[in-house]
Amino acid sequence: MKRMSLAHGALALAWMALGICAAAAAEAKEIRIGLITPLSGDVKTYGESVKNSFLIAVEEANAGGGVAGMKIDYVIQDDRNDPTEAANAANLLVNRYRVKAIIGAVTSKASIPVSDIIQAARIPTLTPTGTNPKITVADGKRKDYMFRSCFIDPFQGTVMARFSRDTLKKKSAAVLYDASNDYSKGTAEVFRDAFRKMGGAVAAYEAYGKDDVDFSALLTKVKGSGADVLFLPDYYSKVGLIARQAREKGLKVQLVGPDGWDSPDLVKIAGDAIEGGYFSNHYSPDDERPEVAAWVRKYKEKHGQVPDALGTLAYDGTKLLFEAIRRAGSDDPKKIRDALASIRDFHGVTGKSSLDRNGDSVKSAAIVKIEGGRQKFVKTVNP
Repeated sequence: MKRMSLAHGALALAWMALGICAAAAAEAKEIRIGLITPLSGDVKTYGESVKNSFLIAVEEANAGGGVAGMKIDYVIQDDRNDPTEAANAANLLVNRYRVKAIIGAVTSKASIPVSDIIQAARIPTLTPTGTNPKITVADGKRKDYMFRSCFIDPFQGTVMARFSRDTLKKKSAAVLYDASNDYSKGTAEVFRDAFRKMGGAVAAYEAYGKDDVDFSALLTKVKGSGADVLFLPDYYSKVGLIARQAREKGLKVQLVGPDGWDSPDLVKIAGDAIEGGYFSNHYSPDDERPEVAAWVRKYKEKHGQVPDALGTLAYDGTKLLFEAIRRAGSDDPKKIRDALASIRDFHGVTGKSSLDRNGDSVKSAAIVKIEGGRQKFVKTVNP
C-alpha cells in the first residue's frame, strides 16, 4: 500500500509538472512583429516618434493580455532612410527573425524596396506613413501583402493645389523637388497637374539632387518666374534649408507643402523663414476630438513633447495591425493579411479610415499653418 501511495504521489507530481509546463507554454505564446524606421540619418526625428508610438501600442496590448492570446514580441531595425538599408532590414526581419508581420518603413523611398521583399516572402506589412502609390501598386499590379494607414500622394498633392487656388487665391505656382526621391517627385507632379487643371499657371518647375544644399540658382529662377506660391514637396530638413535661403534672397512667395514638413526641427532649421507656410498633414494635435486629446496627453506624459503626425500614424497603424491579428485569431501571415484587407471604418486618432482594394487608407487630411513658430490647425479636408 505504501508503494502504491508513492506511485500515486509521483504520478500526481508528474501531472502537476505537466500542467505547470502547459500553463507556462500557453502564457509564453508570442507573435513576433518587426518595425523598420529611420533612427539615424536625415529624418531621424520621424524614426524616433514612430518608434515611441509603436512601443506605446505594444505596451498597451501586452498590458491587456496580448492580442488573440499572444504576447507581442518585436524586433526594431534602423533603415537610416536609405533604400538599401531598408531592404537589408526587411530581409533580416523575414529570414533571420522570422517575423509574422511588419510595421514600416516610414518614408516612401524606403517603403518601396521593403514592399517588394515582403511581397515575395508573403509577410503582411503596413507602412504607417509611406504615401507614394508605388508602395502598394506597381505597374498596375497590386502588392497584396502591403498596406498603409495614411492617405496617398495624389490626394495630398491635389488638396494643396486646391487650397492654393481656392483658399489662398494664388494664380501662378513654382515647384522645387528632389528628382531622386519618389515621394518628392510624385507629389510634385500631382500638384503641378492639379494646379493647372484648376486654372493656375506653373511658372517654374525645377529639380535638385538629394545631396544639394545650395538652392540659390533655383530660387533665382523662382523669383524671376513671378510665381506667387512655391510648393516644396520634401522632408523638413531640405524644406528648412530652402525656406531660409529663399528668405535670404528676398523672395516673397507663399510657401506650401505636404506632410514631409511635419517635424519640430522644421522651425529650428528654417527659423522665421517658414512662418506663414501651410502644409497638408494626417492630423493636428489641436483637433478637438477627445481621442486626439487623450493621445496627446498620453504621449506627452511619456516623452515630454507633442506627438507629430508620423508617430500618431504609427500608433494607429500598429493598432490596425493588432486588430487584424485579433480578427485572424492566429499568427498565420496569410490569415493576418486577409483580415487586414477586410477592415473598414477603423477609428483611430487620425480619424476614421477604410482600406481600399489597393490596401491604401481612405481618410481626411488636415491643413496646418506655421504661426508663431508652431503648428496651427486650419481645417480638415475630406476625400
